[in-house]
Amino acid sequence: MAKKKEKHTFVRNPKAARPHRLVALMSDEELQMVDHYLNKYHISNRSRWMRETLLKHILHNLEIDYPTLFDEHDMRR
Repeated sequence: MAKKKEKHTFVRNPKAARPHRLVALMSDEELQMVDHYLNKYHISNRSRWMRETLLKHILHNLEIDYPTLFDEHDMRR
């Protein structure tokens, strides 16, 4: 008789939950481009990909726009 596999119970951290929804509307062509990209790179979790892509872009822009004591021109002298 085969043994039953134990089901893993995942305990989620309440702070890690994502209760806020963000919705974006796309045209047929835009959705086709996104689906093509996801299929090409074997990305199965579209929600995670979109969240990570958006946050990477935001963090990159924040790093570029970070205030400095001197202008870039003054620092390169």
